[in-house]
Amino acid sequence: MLLHDLARHLRLDADRRASAYGLTRAQWFILSRLEIRPGLSQKELAEIIEVEPITVGRLIDRLEAGGMVERRADPDDRRIWRLHLLPAAFPVLRELHAEREDMLEMVGQGIDHAMLETVKNGLARMKANVVADLRAKSLEKDVA
Repeated sequence: MLLHDLARHLRLDADRRASAYGLTRAQWFILSRLEIRPGLSQKELAEIIEVEPITVGRLIDRLEAGGMVERRADPDDRRIWRLHLLPAAFPVLRELHAEREDMLEMVGQGIDHAMLETVKNGLARMKANVVADLRAKSLEKDVA
């Protein structure tokens, strides 16, 4: 429950911070992902953020209208649109990176570096355990 509550409060804080830039938390996440992996398709992005492609399409529509993202035709498949950041996105991303750093600093206040690393490693291990279990159960289901 504590982990769920922490995640919920962090989402609320991220919502507040994103809205200061005229964005939603989902749009912030999309911009960050496209900075790391330019040229993702809407389908690939939908899988990453675990929403339906139509939802990503609407979010991209708003980012495109704001001059931060553009859709480019895939050279190999005309049905696919590749997503790329436009120059207007980069100053906003710099600000959002600062917001993220501020959030990380705030959440870690009063916790020494070694403890933060232990928590991070523990959470990563827990995630890996859950993912492995889900995959194993999915394979069992496919075999049956």
